Amino acid sequence: MELTCKSEYALMALLELSAHHSSGEPLQIRQIANHQNIPDRYLEQLLATLRRAGFVRSQRGAKGGYLLTREPWQITLLEVICCIEGLEAQTEPDVLPKTAEGSVVCEVWQEARQAAEAVLQKYTLQDLVDKRNAKRQTDLMYYI
Repeated sequence: MELTCKSEYALMALLELSAHHSSGEPLQIRQIANHQNIPDRYLEQLLATLRRAGFVRSQRGAKGGYLLTREPWQITLLEVICCIEGLEAQTEPDVLPKTAEGSVVCEVWQEARQAAEAVLQKYTLQDLVDKRNAKRQTDLMYYI
């Protein structure tokens, strides 16, 4: 399992929306793109995919933009990545021969994939917000 640029941008956009979720104010594409350094056009496509999947909703008008549809602690990273990358990641490598060696490699691949999915299922968007805030706080500390 690999974190693609597409998934990374989607998570960063959702992280920004999660950080502002409590205010109830929508964020415009331009704001998200500037804060997270994501190309506007690409972000539009990602947000459209996330909207169709029910993670975000758009609000029209002068103060319009995007909002999360659920609380940040209710959305797991695995859900987001599965949405962006497609239903399921490939279960077995196609290139391995159907031999004892190939079978052993497939078993290890499955175990690694399951471990990665377990970690992604464990973390939510709220966890990312909390980790980001803690990191920012640590970066601001002065040492003597």
